Order: sequence, then structure tokens, then C-alpha cells
Amino acid sequence: MPSGVFHESYASDERIFQTWFVKIWLILLLLVMAALPFMVSNYMISILIEAGIAIIACHGLNLLTGYTGQISLGHSAFIGVGAYACTILIGRAHLPFIVALPMSGLITAMVGMVFGIPSLRLRGLYLAIATIAAQFIIVFTIRRWDSLTGGVDGLFVDPGTLGPFHFNDRVHLYYLTFLIVAGATLMTKNIIRSRSGRAFVAIRDRYLAAEVIGVNLFKYRLMSFAISSFLAGIAGALLAQHLEVITHESFTIHRSVDYLAMCIIGGLGHITCAFFGVAFWFILERILEVVSTGLGSAFPDHITWFVSLREIVFGSVIILFLIFEPDGLSARWRTIRAYWKLWPFSY
Repeated sequence: MPSGVFHESYASDERIFQTWFVKIWLILLLLVMAALPFMVSNYMISILIEAGIAIIACHGLNLLTGYTGQISLGHSAFIGVGAYACTILIGRAHLPFIVALPMSGLITAMVGMVFGIPSLRLRGLYLAIATIAAQFIIVFTIRRWDSLTGGVDGLFVDPGTLGPFHFNDRVHLYYLTFLIVAGATLMTKNIIRSRSGRAFVAIRDRYLAAEVIGVNLFKYRLMSFAISSFLAGIAGALLAQHLEVITHESFTIHRSVDYLAMCIIGGLGHITCAFFGVAFWFILERILEVVSTGLGSAFPDHITWFVSLREIVFGSVIILFLIFEPDGLSARWRTIRAYWKLWPFSY
């Protein structure tokens, strides 16, 4: 009697979903996600939209940092480029949302490629500093280019429409975000399985060896920046629809650090990184909101201490993950799954 999963061809070995068990669980998950807007409050729908947008952004950052090894501390600025691009294309160029959405991703990809050019010469800490420079340059441009971006006052976002769907409706925006999350996940998974994805991993692991065997470092590093920025631009366009008013304050370096922290917690270099990292981050954030509000009410004289509780806890969590679980929650999930696959003979 066969035990385990066996493959008789390369095609079957390369399948995304190896067994019917996995497919059934995926279908059930999709059905639950589709039914959620009818079972939760409007506040929870807004939280789910924010989480979905963060997942799309983290897919891009994970592709760049987790798979290609190019650290970025300017991801929030690229999200801002996508948000402003989509808003301007809809509000001033009067393009339909179905056109403005992918165009905002393409515009952000081009901006990302410009700032990705130094990646051929820079690595590690130096590349991180270069991406911080990109963060400040983009935010400074947004803040000062009054005629285009509205300067410090920001822009009001015209709600996008797609046939009968109007994205100032939270439920409609939830379903759009849900579909794009599924598409971004599938796209990221297929990129990693392709020749380009293998080149990304080769560059991350041993860039000199990759260059020796014929991998074009500049081409694939630039491609990685472009794809990462494209996903950031799409996330930014959705975030603009969600916020309804955008300013430079929504795209600070603090948010860039948050996205990187989500990827670290989720597990860099794993396709499930975005899901685990964003889920952990948002759940902990909601818990801290309740705790800090309760403590602030109970001890009003010390409320300034509780305002900083979020930064203290999240900073501690990141340090603990880096020390005790550097591969993140994705690696822990794989260990648990492997244990139950072999149970009760898991030795």
C-alpha cells in the first residue's frame, strides 16, 4: 500500500497543489473568505482590507529581500508612488479605474528600477542606506510638488468604479482586494518556480557563483526591483481607495520598517511569509490597542507611557524572532506540518 506523495514526471513534481487534500482546504478557505463580509462588522471589513493590501506589499518586499537578497527600507515610498499615481490618473487624467490600477503599478515599477540601478554595485548595509535615500527623496518630492501631489495637504481620492462595483463601498473594495491578493500570490509563486526565480535565489545565496555560471546580475536584480515595485504600486492604489484622502504622512519610513518586520516575522524566502507576517502583526496590533486603551483609562496619569507600548512590544518581538526564530513563522509551520504528516512515527 503506497504511503506518501510520489511523482512519476517532472510536471507532477512541479504542481503547485500536490494533493487533493490541499486543494480541498484551499477551496474551503476561499469560500470562507468570500463569505466573511456577510458575517463581520464594517470595522472588521476595513481591517481585512488593510491586511490584504499589506499582504500584496509584503509579497513584493519578500520577492526582493527574501528571494533576491536585496534589502529595502523604502518600500512604503513605492507604495506612496502607486497611491498618488492611481489617484492622479483617475482624478486628473480621467482614466477608468481598470486602466489606472495596472498603470500605477507600471509607473511604480519604473521608479523602482531607477532606484534599483545602484543594486549592481551595492549590497547589504550600503544598499539599505540607498533605499532609505529613495524613501526620503520620494517623500520629499510628494511633499514639495504641490501642483501634482497637493503638497502637504495631500489629495482627495476619487472612488474607482468597475461596472456595477463602486470602491467607496467597503464590501466591493474587500472583494477587489481579495481577488488581487489571490492573483499576486499566484504570480509570486509562479515567478519563484521560473528561470527568473531560480536566478533570484542564486543571486541571494552566492552572487559571485551565480555570475560565474552566467546569471546576469544587473538584469535580475533590476527585474526583482521592478516586480517588487509593481506589487507595491498596486498595493498603493488599493490603499488610496481605502484611505480616501492621501498625504505624505501615510508613507513614512516607519511604515517601511513595519513592512520589513512583517516579512521577517513571516519568514523571508517563503511564499507564505506575507500571510503569516501580516496576520501576526495585525492581531498583535489589535491586542495592543485594547491593552493600551484599558491601561490608559485605568492609569490616566501615566498615559504617555502606554502610547509608546506598541513600539516597545513590536521592537522586542522583532529581536526575539531574529534570535530564536530567524526563519520566521513559515519555517515553524513547515516543521509542524511535517510532524503531523509522519505522526505517530515522527522520529
